[in-house]
Amino acid sequence: MRATRCLPILLVLGACVPAPPPQPLVTLPETARIEGAGDPVRGAVISSAYVFGQPASIAGDAAAGAEALARLEYLAVELAAGPRWVGLDPLVAPMLAQGRAEARAAFGLDPNAPPQRAIDALYATAAALREGDRARAASALAPLTGTERADATIARFAAFPTLPTAAAATARAQSAMNAMDSGRGRQPWLF
Repeated sequence: MRATRCLPILLVLGACVPAPPPQPLVTLPETARIEGAGDPVRGAVISSAYVFGQPASIAGDAAAGAEALARLEYLAVELAAGPRWVGLDPLVAPMLAQGRAEARAAFGLDPNAPPQRAIDALYATAAALREGDRARAASALAPLTGTERADATIARFAAFPTLPTAAAATARAQSAMNAMDSGRGRQPWLF
């Protein structure tokens, strides 16, 4: 009899326990953290806006090109579904998705690759390039390009082209993030 009287109390107490934080949909490796950026999302936004806005800044650096593409992949998912970004400019997520599609087409990357697989392959490619292991870099990139096109894609990373849609999307993401930081961003309760 006592157990049945305690059941409602236990149910109420159980409802008061906070839910665990949601698991991220995509993640960046620890090596992707940008010193002084505060967190991986901010670092990815800042560096992506710079690189896509000024692709000549990484001319000749294929590893930096691969990392920029990995960060764009990350942002296209994180800023669309990450709970921290509910009040973000609503045009950022679709623009990033379009920028990602533009980048995948420009570099011959599998348009249907899951974002985490693309992030992992691009960072593995960058790490191998930084170590001077071109064969390992091509092998890491092959799941996104096919074995026969991996070397050509790596060469294209070093000659990073202008990608206007990705540039506009990352610039808008940076502007929206800055607006949220200063309190000028959209507020979720104003929808």
